[in-house]
Amino acid sequence: MKQQRRRITHLRSLDERLAAEAQRLKDLARELPPGSDRVALLRKARQTEAARDVSEWLTAVPK
Repeated sequence: MKQQRRRITHLRSLDERLAAEAQRLKDLARELPPGSDRVALLRKARQTEAARDVSEWLTAVPK
């Protein structure tokens, strides 16, 4: 029997979800004392922002 793929309907766009995740990570990092955990969260936030930029770039309408 073939398994059926579960489909998800997102309520927000990818850009909106990535922006929200980056903000959530920054807020978490702000609550932590300086150290490796904080640096890791800030790095992940920057990666998420970069992913948002790439997504925006790929979906842009050429001029």
